[in-house]
Amino acid sequence: MGEGREIKIGAVYPFTGSLAAVGEDIRQAIDLAVEIVNNRYDLPLPLARTNGLPLLENQKIKVIYGDSQGIPAIGREEAERLIVKEKVAALIGSYQSSVTLQASAIAEAEKVPFLAPEASAPSLTERDYQYFFRTAPNDHLYTNLFFELFQFLRNRGRDIKNFAILTEDSIFGLEAAAIEKSLIRKFSGELVEFEMYTPPVSSLLDELDRIRKSKAQVVFGHQFLSDATQVVQDLNTLNWFPEGLVVQNAGYTIPEFLKTVGKDGKYIISRVAWALGLGRVKPIVTEVNNLYRSKYNEDMNETNARSFTGFFVLADAINRAGSINKDEIKRALLGTNIPGKSLIMPWKGVRFDSNGQNILADALLAQIINQEYKIIWPLSVAETRVVWPAPAWNEK
Repeated sequence: MGEGREIKIGAVYPFTGSLAAVGEDIRQAIDLAVEIVNNRYDLPLPLARTNGLPLLENQKIKVIYGDSQGIPAIGREEAERLIVKEKVAALIGSYQSSVTLQASAIAEAEKVPFLAPEASAPSLTERDYQYFFRTAPNDHLYTNLFFELFQFLRNRGRDIKNFAILTEDSIFGLEAAAIEKSLIRKFSGELVEFEMYTPPVSSLLDELDRIRKSKAQVVFGHQFLSDATQVVQDLNTLNWFPEGLVVQNAGYTIPEFLKTVGKDGKYIISRVAWALGLGRVKPIVTEVNNLYRSKYNEDMNETNARSFTGFFVLADAINRAGSINKDEIKRALLGTNIPGKSLIMPWKGVRFDSNGQNILADALLAQIINQEYKIIWPLSVAETRVVWPAPAWNEK
């Protein structure tokens, strides 16, 4: 098949800089998704059982990557390069909400469909954009899950009242913090300490010590990889661990984090869009992870499972559009209706509202137990009971 017979999709992610390991994980998942779409696989995923895109004469997809370096302005430049020079039919990206914000702004200006599988800042789908679509949940849905768990614990006699927030100052951290503040009030809790900082940092000891002295029982954390590692190291230095360190995903749910912190990561609770343990109730999760493992010698992770799924949603829309016309692809995305059984995610499916948000997305809470992310919430799919309060350092 000649070059002209391929449909090009641009993917903007961090492949160098502090988030390079995350970008590489995402690249691996997208490459596997491309392989499944372009060839025949006996899987219930969209387009898996055909060669290429059947409504486009079985043309195959080629992904062209752009390196954001984790920097919003560079992500924007890369999105523009992929649109103008590479002539991609659509874009996917970009992990961080701050980079997604910038890269998708260029796509909107150029009228190119942009699909965001990972970024969770709610405002991304509140811009009245016509070409922006998000498959995963936003921070409203994720954070509500934490408070469902807190209410469950409170109903069982746990006196959970004092909260603290430790946040980096990008759009991701600030929007998550605003939602947490609102839900703490509704929960009749008290925000006893709020700490905000600008990454990168060489220490968060002062911030964490103030949180410790505030008598916070629950600490919300919003950190990317190096800062997440720093939090664990500094808590160890202080010889203090809150009853619950509950985190908004990001750096805490990628393999590199667990490799670095080892057993010190135990009992952190994170919201997740996906977990390997879902395979107990959804066999496709295990089937896909086995393919991933045979290709890369490691398990799929919470972050790149979202990227993998986003790619299928975009490929499905391009196929249904029967064209690489940008407006046809946009129309097809708006008409998306993929059932949950065709996905590896714990979702009811994929269907977008007029703002481009998937209204059928759902999420889970997982706790790090024996250096694995174990589902603890909702109870209907829980692999294990929540450990609360978390033990002190000398009992870990």
